[in-house]
Amino acid sequence: MESRRNFLKAAGAATTAGMVGTAGCIGSFGGDPYVDGTLTFLMSPTEPQDQMRDQYSPIGERLVSHIDPISEDDLEMRYAANYGATLEGLNSGTADVAETGPFAAALGVNSGKVDLILQRYAYGGWEYSSFIVAPQGSDITEPADLEGKDVAFADPLSASGSLYPLAMIKEDTDLSLPDEPGSPEGADFNPQWSTHIEASNAAANEQVDAAGVGDFAYFANEDKLQVVAERSGIPRAPIVASPELSDSEKEKIITAFTEAPDTMYYGADGTEGNDDDVWFDDVRRTDIDTYQPVIDTAENLGYGEEIFG
Repeated sequence: MESRRNFLKAAGAATTAGMVGTAGCIGSFGGDPYVDGTLTFLMSPTEPQDQMRDQYSPIGERLVSHIDPISEDDLEMRYAANYGATLEGLNSGTADVAETGPFAAALGVNSGKVDLILQRYAYGGWEYSSFIVAPQGSDITEPADLEGKDVAFADPLSASGSLYPLAMIKEDTDLSLPDEPGSPEGADFNPQWSTHIEASNAAANEQVDAAGVGDFAYFANEDKLQVVAERSGIPRAPIVASPELSDSEKEKIITAFTEAPDTMYYGADGTEGNDDDVWFDDVRRTDIDTYQPVIDTAENLGYGEEIFG
């Protein structure tokens, strides 16, 4: 398993919710690692569940077709209620592989809950940006203007939707941050956490004063939002595997992705350029070194193990 630093562990508020499947939210799911006949793939809560199911269905089909002896009946595609639930599912061996965010993945590696296997490529690069945005025409033009304001964020363990927006506030203002991600306590503004798209929509519809989101969520409402602050150079989100899997089992998952045809990215309808296309269009092997900037940002914020312990 990759080397890991000791800077966070997943528990507490970030792991209170479970996994969501077709029947709703449940406390556990899946079965033994796929070598015993099942494969459970987790989708993280970046977009609505039905939308992500359409986007990721060809990926499930690719895994089924590439990994022997997995059949369609042996595959479970599950929607995680939050990033913490994703880490716990992989750590327990009740899930095998997941797509997740950079911060959650770095946290998971450092606490021994996941293994990094792939980095995703999208919008022309291996890196992306985080934004603090406000409704068009808002008086909020810089992070210092957030004092006393309602600010929406994505999942507390999201890099671009929570970690980096908080870092921008810290670096550019004298405002106090939340004592821990996911809690409003201690902040000089009124934070709330949900998903990227929900936070972006809330700002676009003027339900909140501002939002911290990843670039894809900003672009979804670009005509209704103005940029307050931006941070680029964040390594794009990884795909991770359960540490319960053997190296050979993980290698089968890696090659299923790296040798996949372009159609794997085209969504349920199999046609490029439609709403159900998955957001990324390539992958490459990766390790913890790629995500060191995310770890450094967390440490600079002073968010240590005690937050989730």
